[in-house]
Amino acid sequence: MCGITGVFDLTGTRAVDHGRLTRINDLLTHRGPDEAGLHVEPGVGLGHRRLSIIDIATGQQPLANEDGTVWVVFNGEIYNFVELIPQLAHRGHVFRTRSDTEVIVHAWEEWGEDCVARFRGMFAFALWDRRRQVLFLARDRLGVKPLYYAAADDGWFIFGSELKTLTAWPGLRRTLNEAAVEEYFGFGYVPEPRTIYTSAHKLPPGHTLTLRRGKPIPAPREYWDIPFEPLPPISLEAAQQELTDRLREAVRIRLVAEVPLGAFLSGGVDSSAVVAMMAGLSQQPVKTCSIAFAEADYDESRYARQVAERYRTEHHVDRVEADDFGLVDELARLYDEPFADSSAMPTYRVCQLARRHVTVALSGDGGDENFAGYRRYRWHRYEERMRRLLPLGVRRPLFGWLGRLYPKADWAPKFLRAKTTFEAMARDTVEGYFHGVSVCSDTLRARIFSPAFRRRLDGYRAVEVLRRHHARCAHLDTVSQVQYLDMKTYLVGDILTKVDRASMAHALEVREPLLDHVLMEWVSGLPVAYKLHGREGKYLFKRAMEPYLPHEVLYRRKMGFAVPLEHWFRGPLKDRLRAAVLSERMGDSGYFDMGYLRRMIDEHVSGRREHSAALWSLLMFAAFLDYAHNGATP
Repeated sequence: MCGITGVFDLTGTRAVDHGRLTRINDLLTHRGPDEAGLHVEPGVGLGHRRLSIIDIATGQQPLANEDGTVWVVFNGEIYNFVELIPQLAHRGHVFRTRSDTEVIVHAWEEWGEDCVARFRGMFAFALWDRRRQVLFLARDRLGVKPLYYAAADDGWFIFGSELKTLTAWPGLRRTLNEAAVEEYFGFGYVPEPRTIYTSAHKLPPGHTLTLRRGKPIPAPREYWDIPFEPLPPISLEAAQQELTDRLREAVRIRLVAEVPLGAFLSGGVDSSAVVAMMAGLSQQPVKTCSIAFAEADYDESRYARQVAERYRTEHHVDRVEADDFGLVDELARLYDEPFADSSAMPTYRVCQLARRHVTVALSGDGGDENFAGYRRYRWHRYEERMRRLLPLGVRRPLFGWLGRLYPKADWAPKFLRAKTTFEAMARDTVEGYFHGVSVCSDTLRARIFSPAFRRRLDGYRAVEVLRRHHARCAHLDTVSQVQYLDMKTYLVGDILTKVDRASMAHALEVREPLLDHVLMEWVSGLPVAYKLHGREGKYLFKRAMEPYLPHEVLYRRKMGFAVPLEHWFRGPLKDRLRAAVLSERMGDSGYFDMGYLRRMIDEHVSGRREHSAALWSLLMFAAFLDYAHNGATP
């Protein structure tokens, strides 16, 4: 696992400032503390920071082909590289290493832009071909590994594994993207392909970008999408066995490493299943890492311990206290743009713990998206059935009126909190789902934003992100639609971003077997009833894992990886929240109605209302503004 950087002269062959490229490359030392490398020639500079995992002795980067005409910098792992080497060698390519990096160079020579379709893994890479005068960027199918790019006013194209490598370039304008601000307060992160800056972009998952000197920057090209193509009929019993076999294979190919390897073990179904498969494939006890929370409502460690004891893993647990909120400023530095998932804090801690024992950790990320594990999928299906019974012209005024009339009963049991359901029913399919997943609802965003900012948005709303993706999946069944939407937004923009930054902060490589694209293609084609069966999500997955995991682990209520924000904001973080959210910098930004922000804080601190998710998003935006003003460049 590594960090990559680079620059490309869009206009000619100006000399690359070697010192500047070195400084930018060194901003990613946390991603690759073992080695650094540069390749510079007229108009092109490639930088690499290495975390040595495979072919430690000879896998240094940037890496070239035999005659030095093709160079690559690469972040990630190509798990099928061992199978690709003999294929390419048979076609005349000469290998000097046994690294997956060199496979990329020769695959490009053999197959050109289509080389990415041959790779099974997680990757972001940049490749310079001197003969063709082409710079080629690629990102893996699910977006496990990040890749940012921008064109600066001075004619240089810059790319890197993190946004900080772009903002460090003097010629890059750092004007905030106001549509991205709207999207951030809708989703809690800035969805692909935007960044928080107008001049910078994320290369979307499953896309490539090919640049030629003197030519305009083209639109990225998509090379893969999750198919959701129905499979031939398969019985539940046969599907259980095939799922187990496919999961075991996805885990097996991720166990290749020349450094200590282990797994996260949360006590949930997904990570527990991965550990069970690892235990069956490993000669030595699996090293597992868990976080225990001081507050019982958030603590899953006893379930993790059950799995650890069953498989006799070398289990390590770190306790997170209820007041572990000292990472607010560190998170702003890590993410480079506002990021409002508070579980980034325990994720940071579990990565910190894991790195004391291993260099590579397998995780269970992707299980909920693949197997319809989120409760919101079940609720969305119920709501869609109601929407089919009543036309929108009837539902919008009826349920809109009920939503306005019904009190926001934050104090009540969930089954009495009907306001959100009424509000969702007054909307169409996409708006209804967005209303359920948004950090700040349309109504709340209209209140927290200043009138001037709302005018500048000119009617643009964050839901348009989902509409764009929904246009490609509207033919699917109800559950598959929202799975697809989450794979395109929440999975990559939140989950994978969170894990990448938290792990790379500690030079830890994380591998996700449940996001193996071959496994995902197969799962996507299964009958929806094998995923969401009545009220039971992950139905097939849980059935398949019954021989491997305790019943209590498989069928208990999902808890999630949460932190006690509600209590923090009424206790130890109260003063910090007020000072940050009501700061002069937040007021000067022009985005907010500061009077309403003050009212939200007062309501929450007094206990009259529960605004913790929205307040956290505001606190993290304030931390980002401070970071962007004080420390976003070296």
